[in-house]
Order: sequence, then C-alpha cells, then structure tokens
Amino acid sequence: MAGGVSVPQLVAAVSDAGGLGFLAAGYKTADGLYQEIKQLRGLTGRPFGVNLFMPQPEYPGASTGSTGAAVAAPSYAAAVEVYAHQLSGEASWYETELGDPDSGRDDGYDAKLAVLLDNPVPVVSFHFGVPSSEVLESLRRAGTFTLVTATTAEEALAVQRAGADAVIAQGVEAGGHQGTHRDIPENDGTGTGLLSLLGQIRETVGIPVVAAGGIMRGSQIAAVLAAGASAAQLGTAFLATTESGAAPVHKQALTNPLFVRTELTRAFSGRPARGLVNRFLREHGRYAPAAYPEIHHLTSPLRKAAAKAKDAQGMALWAGQGHRMARELPAGRLVEVLVAELADARTALSVFPKGHDLR
Repeated sequence: MAGGVSVPQLVAAVSDAGGLGFLAAGYKTADGLYQEIKQLRGLTGRPFGVNLFMPQPEYPGASTGSTGAAVAAPSYAAAVEVYAHQLSGEASWYETELGDPDSGRDDGYDAKLAVLLDNPVPVVSFHFGVPSSEVLESLRRAGTFTLVTATTAEEALAVQRAGADAVIAQGVEAGGHQGTHRDIPENDGTGTGLLSLLGQIRETVGIPVVAAGGIMRGSQIAAVLAAGASAAQLGTAFLATTESGAAPVHKQALTNPLFVRTELTRAFSGRPARGLVNRFLREHGRYAPAAYPEIHHLTSPLRKAAAKAKDAQGMALWAGQGHRMARELPAGRLVEVLVAELADARTALSVFPKGHDLR
C-alpha cells in the first residue's frame, strides 16, 4: 500500500471500525512519515501500525570507489541502462524524463526508525527482509509489537530467530510487491499459495502468524483463521474504498472487464510485484531486469505522468488475485461487512457436529 494509497484517513477509518489500520511508510520521507503519524493520531485514538521497507543490499558484485560510494557491477548497471533505453519511447509518449536510477537504496530506513523510536506506535511491520535483533529489541523496549513478512517457511524461521513478535505469511496471491527476503530471479512466479504457505509456516515457527494474500471476503478470513492464522491482513480489498488514496482510475480498473487478470512483474520496479495486466506490463515485463529500487526510480516519472493523464495502461495497477471482488464502500463499512461475513462463515461451520460425516 506504499506510495500514497494508505493515507491517514483510510488507516483511521479501519482502526475506528475495529480493525488495525496500517500506514505505509514506503517511498515517503522521514518527515513525511512523522507528519502523517501526527495527523493520524488526530483522527483516531485507536491502535494502528506502520509498515517499513527494509534497505536493499548493494549491487551484486559491487565494489567501493575512491570516494567510498558503492560502484555497481558492470553487468548490473548495463542491464538498467538497456532497460532505460527501451523505455525512452514511453518517456517521449508521456512527455517526461526518466528518473534517476541511483536515487537511493535504503528508503530513508534509519531516519524512519528514529521517528518510530522517538514517537512509538503500537505496531511496526517490515517488508523485503528481516531487521536486526537490535532493531527489534529497541522497538520492543519502546512498547511496539513487531511483525515481518515472509514468503517461505525458511524466511519465517529467520524472522523468529531475529526476535520478531509475529510473522506475516504472504501468499503468492497478494497484490503489490512480494516481500521476499532475497530477490532471486530464478524464483520468479514460483511463489506458494497462502493456505499451503500458512500450513508450512505454522509447522516451522512458534510465533503468531498473520495470513496475507488474496483475502477479500469474511469467509476467507474464517478459512485462514481455521487454518491456524492468528489474524488476516487485507490490502486489495481496501483499494477501492472511499478513503483510499489510490487514483480513481486505479480503483475503477479493479473491476473493469478490460483487466481480467493479474501477473507478477518486474516492469515497474525491478522486483516481483502483482498487478493488473495492462499495456506497459505486457510490453516491458519480460525485459525488466532484477534491479530494485533502480527500476522503481527509473519508471517513477512515467507512472506519475500516466496517472496524471488518467491512462490506466501506463500505470502500476497493483492488485491481488481477488481484485474482481473489490467493493466500493467506506472503509469503516467494509470492516463491518467483513466482520458480519466472518460471523456467518463461523456459524455455517458450527452447524456440523463433531465427527459429522460430510460424504
């Protein structure tokens, strides 16, 4: 939900309705995060969370130059340059310049951590890797509950060993970026479905597990809770809500019959992320290198120009596999509907006495 979708109004509406709203810190400055937390606290007195992107490792094979700055391995930098050349036509079409791929790799991580330690929030989650044990312990001392995303049982075990309070099991159905700890191109498209992943992680770790990926209905929440999850996390379900900061054209695309499926792609950011299949994804996805956040910075002006032009064919339309089930409701009302659906699903399950033969 990074990049402006998860705005304070959405987070407050979810929390006020009894959910746990999350403020996405990704792609924001530390001061911007501080201001949004301040605004959010003025909107609700209920608990909420903040999600951070982990800093990315240096370029594969990078060395250190005479100035002390990292110097990209030639093959890595060349791949980014080749992709930039391919996107030159997009820049001409949208009458904009391509972004600077070397605009930073850490997303202001340390500065944002400082904000969260000086102004503790109830919950903090991490994406794209595992924070150090020292970071997790410092947040714990500040009274913050911590979660880390995992896409495999091995990643979940690393989360537990680092000392996080809980792990988020992210199935391959999830919209937006996969929270893999190491970006391995050979694994593209080989992610595990949520229910299978949930079972594997539950048998591997002893900390609470939150289920995420493709959940759009209360009955699906009931399913993951029955499978052993302590909670369910929803993203795409809230994209189309009234308070969502998603562009109107993005909201409309979720249920537009022109966009019939989603796909994992590196086209927009250089990291696997699930979005609606549009022209940009079809034309460039197969050529995009594994280079995050360089490709994210490179395509940023293109995505902004497409959004300004209300051109859904050039935008990163992040969405999970259940996008056609999106409902245009106020966020608080959606939480109420999900709770009612969850109760109905539990009632339906309870009508079968123990040991009842369903054959």
